[in-house]
Amino acid sequence: MHAMTQSLEDYLEAIYILIKEKKLACVRDVAKTLDVKMPSVVKAIHELKKLELVTQEPYSAIELTAKGRRVANTVLNRHTLLRSFLMKLGVSRKTADKDACMMEHILSAETMDKIRTFTERP
Repeated sequence: MHAMTQSLEDYLEAIYILIKEKKLACVRDVAKTLDVKMPSVVKAIHELKKLELVTQEPYSAIELTAKGRRVANTVLNRHTLLRSFLMKLGVSRKTADKDACMMEHILSAETMDKIRTFTERP
């Protein structure tokens, strides 16, 4: 059984966003988005395939499976919530984005629920 690592969550999130914005995600675009080298992306895609989160035919775009879309959506929602929370505290968007990326992997479901409740308050 393969585990979903922080790094793989970041790759999945990047693929999800690229597909939403550009309609497709290529290895080169994922590498550029995450500021990593293409062989790192290829390795991550291999791991994401084992987890049945993505599919990719040789030399074609990366596609999310239904499971991959669900997981990526969850990761993105956590990131968006944390960024909103930090910005509500007065943190700049750039810093909030960077910090949300680190926090999204380590906070418990309970903490995320409390942040959601707090952030959604008028």
